[in-house]
Amino acid sequence: MPPAATAADEVLDLTRKLLATIAAGDWPAYRELVAADITCFEPEAKGHLVQGLPFHEFYFKLAGGTAKPSTPATTTIATPVVKMLADDVALVAYVRLVQKLDAAGSPVTVASEETRIWKRFAGGWKHVHFHRSVGA
Repeated sequence: MPPAATAADEVLDLTRKLLATIAAGDWPAYRELVAADITCFEPEAKGHLVQGLPFHEFYFKLAGGTAKPSTPATTTIATPVVKMLADDVALVAYVRLVQKLDAAGSPVTVASEETRIWKRFAGGWKHVHFHRSVGA
């Protein structure tokens, strides 16, 4: 019998699921994983702290409501670290590698450094904050 999953394992699995919803453009699944009052720093926010879901919803709507991206992509979480800050709070840090095709159809890999904070509520874990930087 395999060992029981730890909270750290659960949070890392949820992070993988979150990235899959982003890659698929699946707004309903994204909303299930993310707190309504999420905060973030990310390149698209131009140095501002963004709060709430509307900023993120804009990017999901760009694809015209289609769930599938127009070109295939593979997402890899490289060198993940999970730190349990409390029984109900976890930090996940990693490099996200996205392999995709550029406009000319050539393969490219895009990297970003990401830190995500998850909090466990009565209904389960919710993603409450992240910081994403474009990789070098």
